[in-house]
Amino acid sequence: MDLEWFDRVCGELQDSLDSICSKYDENGGMQVERGAKHPRIDFFTEGEKIDREYFCTLFFDPHNEEFYIESFDADLGYETKVVLADIEDIVDAVHESFHNYMDDDLVEEVVIEDDFDDDYEDEYDEGETIFEEVDVEWETPEVTAYYEEDEVEVTYQFGIVQETGDGVLKRINRIWTEDDEMLKDETNFIFSKEEASTIIAMIASHMDSLSPMDSY
Repeated sequence: MDLEWFDRVCGELQDSLDSICSKYDENGGMQVERGAKHPRIDFFTEGEKIDREYFCTLFFDPHNEEFYIESFDADLGYETKVVLADIEDIVDAVHESFHNYMDDDLVEEVVIEDDFDDDYEDEYDEGETIFEEVDVEWETPEVTAYYEEDEVEVTYQFGIVQETGDGVLKRINRIWTEDDEMLKDETNFIFSKEEASTIIAMIASHMDSLSPMDSY
């Protein structure tokens, strides 16, 4: 198989990404896998205090001599392939994936209610809460469950807690006021694999009893 175009892009990518994005220059890296049927380049972040986390994979089709990335379309329920025609498109796609990864809430704040012994009252003010950092790998993008233009939007996102393997369902409720101000309310629900099957079964068996939101 002819990998000339693949090797040329590999040679240019790192310098191109470093030059257009200082944040990528600080923590970004790439790993090349030439031995696969479709050779690929895996992009990741890593640092002294940052474990390696992959945020984008770029594939190369040697038969058609073209690069592409795969993404999951939550609305359609299957993966799609986006072909990248030239080096500019490739750099832009990786750059966009990097910033989507950086902007994503990979660290969720879980509020732990105050429940301390009297010995700790002097250490913490009354009503103070502690935030525990939980690493979440989001498996889907935000999926719109309900939308009414200029009024309300409800989205859901599913992720996996890296330390425990539990599931996380994030619900974001956006409401627009008469002054065009958007109010955002976010809640997170963490559950185990065993709980998931029970939750799904309970909802499925009572779907006919639910009313649509626009009927309120």
